[in-house]
Amino acid sequence: MKRKQVAVIFGGRSGEHVVSLRSAASIMEAIDQELFDVISVGITREGVWLVGPDAWLSLWENRPPREASRAVFLTDPTCPGLLVQSGDSPAEWNYQPVDIIFPVLHGTYGEDGTIQGLFEMAGVPYVGSGVLASSTGMDKAVMKTLFLERGLPVTPYIYFFRWQWRDREVQIQEQIRKELGFPCFVKPANLGSSVGITKTHNAGGLAVAVKEALLYDDKVIVEKFVEGREIECAVLGDVEAEASRPGEVIPSNEFYDYRAKYIDDRSSLVIPVELGPEIENKVKHYAIEAFRAVEGSGLARIDFFVDPAADRIIINEINTMPGFTSISMYPKLWEASGVAYGELVSRLLELAETRFRRRQSLMFAPPE
Repeated sequence: MKRKQVAVIFGGRSGEHVVSLRSAASIMEAIDQELFDVISVGITREGVWLVGPDAWLSLWENRPPREASRAVFLTDPTCPGLLVQSGDSPAEWNYQPVDIIFPVLHGTYGEDGTIQGLFEMAGVPYVGSGVLASSTGMDKAVMKTLFLERGLPVTPYIYFFRWQWRDREVQIQEQIRKELGFPCFVKPANLGSSVGITKTHNAGGLAVAVKEALLYDDKVIVEKFVEGREIECAVLGDVEAEASRPGEVIPSNEFYDYRAKYIDDRSSLVIPVELGPEIENKVKHYAIEAFRAVEGSGLARIDFFVDPAADRIIINEINTMPGFTSISMYPKLWEASGVAYGELVSRLLELAETRFRRRQSLMFAPPE
């Protein structure tokens, strides 16, 4: 049987570039070599596409590639793939077919629907959610609106745009004080890995926190602080989805910020976490409902605040392309639920092809 060409795409222009590299290294090692040929595709911080055995290492070491070539992704559905530069002249570019894509990209320009739209235009199956779920899963304000529409519990919040803050700063600060109180969390609406987030303890810190968030997005969301344990649950599937056993994050800092996630290395994970059957089943139910609310596909990790004593569960957010190293929460949750890392990767590739076949059966125009 001819092996399929799977392009694992990593890196990207977001602040989660390094996280993506770590995830991709684990995935490329786990892909079934009897079924797939792996094409290593790296995107630099500047947005340049590289293909070849040196692509990953050149991005990791932040140096010019030695054995990787520049590439252009083709959006022609009759021949989806890559044009790979083999020399200085455009005439020396070669075509590399691609049968399926595993986009291991986190954050902006990778998890927000932009690159998913590129794959849709090219007519090639890819792992993970489509354009709608990816974009709404990235925008925390839209995400919560969809959760509320489905009757899911979320923390009280308000959001505003840069120009609204410029014209109505005093009024917005007063609204935050009255409706949310302190402490509260100030966040860029579209970003991941807790970048740009500030836990604000009083009104005096609001302006600084908003200024920080506006470095990363034109839209800011402010959320009421909710007491609770930080619980995460993984979802796998497409039309039918299943949830893993939940796990708990015990952050090393005041909250699970970027430093606590990737730098200090002092946060701990409890996988699985014992919450009692009733609370665990509610978490799993809410996780699947959140996945359906954004019309997710493939994979997602849903983050909660849980207070078992008060029987309170609050959905914080959904992550449609969670960290995927062998020790990341998403694969570890599935390992604790009986799905090994290699099997998980294979199932995601199968789900990608299943979703693609289903969508290919649709008509995009009436018959002539």
